[in-house]
Amino acid sequence: MSKGRNKTSGEITTPEQVILLRLRRLAGQEEISSFFVKLIWMGLLLGILFGVLFGITPAKNNDMSPRISSGDLLLYYRLEERLRSQDVVVFEKDGVQYIGRVVAKGGDSVEVTEDSHLKVNGSTVVETDIFYSTPKYGDQVAYPVTLEGDQYFILCDYRNGAKDSRYFGAVNRKEIKGKVITVIRRSSL
Repeated sequence: MSKGRNKTSGEITTPEQVILLRLRRLAGQEEISSFFVKLIWMGLLLGILFGVLFGITPAKNNDMSPRISSGDLLLYYRLEERLRSQDVVVFEKDGVQYIGRVVAKGGDSVEVTEDSHLKVNGSTVVETDIFYSTPKYGDQVAYPVTLEGDQYFILCDYRNGAKDSRYFGAVNRKEIKGKVITVIRRSSL
């Protein structure tokens, strides 16, 4: 009687074939475990990237129309130190997330006039990319507003009815989640 299996039926016949078969099985298991280790590292890397450095959020309304429309995805950078006028930012006020454009920063004086003009430091701001007037919103904010060092005056591009600094006043730096660096159009998805 032979100890191995018959070669013609594909069975194992020698100890070398048994060892080779076991090595192949072990190599398959190593590939699977290697895949899961790489998958875990990839998850950690994405967690760090989008939990610390970057954020992604959809635009929930058309307050930034026509540049940003409802449903567009916004990628923003969380660690931006110096915000400038015209930067688009994601910020949170009273637990609600908003998107707006910085029009004034710490040290500036801002006024929205009765005839719907925006003035920063006494000069009327001419915004060539904004197609709407800038009306006041009742008496929520007393003008002129002088911003402290860590405050920003943020307006939405669609100025009629959008909730922004005309509605709730200056935005503190700690309320700003990040600066928008790219917009992914919903029609491109």
